[in-house]
Amino acid sequence: MESTANPSFETVWALVKELAERQKETDRILKENAERQAESQSESRKEAAERQKKIDRILEESAEIRKELSESQKETDRQIKEYNKRFGEFHNRFGEVVEYMIAPNLREKFRELGLDFPKANQNSDVRDYDNNIFLEIDVMLENGDRALLVEVKTKLTTEDVNDHIMRLEKMRKYADLHGDKRAFLGAAAGVVMTSNVKNYALDQGFYVIEPSGETFNITPPNGKPREW
Repeated sequence: MESTANPSFETVWALVKELAERQKETDRILKENAERQAESQSESRKEAAERQKKIDRILEESAEIRKELSESQKETDRQIKEYNKRFGEFHNRFGEVVEYMIAPNLREKFRELGLDFPKANQNSDVRDYDNNIFLEIDVMLENGDRALLVEVKTKLTTEDVNDHIMRLEKMRKYADLHGDKRAFLGAAAGVVMTSNVKNYALDQGFYVIEPSGETFNITPPNGKPREW
């Protein structure tokens, strides 16, 4: 049998050196991979931190904007409230001015239309607690047979006309309960009114009073004046 010769020292040493070199290369590659992985993780953490900073900054800016909007809304609400208050005061006072402008000449104007009212009252009201009847009358013209209730508005609307109809119905009820047999007529006065509102009031049997130059005109209702 042929014997196999033992490897020489040089051969073994060469193999050991080669293995050592390969191990070194392997360690180098592993080290590089570990460093790259660490760099990648570090970069990811850095990017995440930057993103979080941006998010925090946006949230902070949003909070400031919401705060500013809230303060602005409060100021707007205050201004609107103040405007409504001032406009309401102006509207009421202007309405009073209109009443005092119209009232003194109403009897003369209606006399031209064949209606004689020797008595005129401004800002009268009815307070009947026993029968739960309450109403306010801007101007009331009276004679022995009839009374005319005038509603005065800066801007006359269909709702105002409907409210005046209800006012006359209450007046009729109150009069019946107290033995007042007079007929009640209605008139609506407005500094501003649309043609639709005017026609609506006339169709309801109202006299319509509106300004004309330095005075005012009275338009009789369409058909016979309505009586309550």
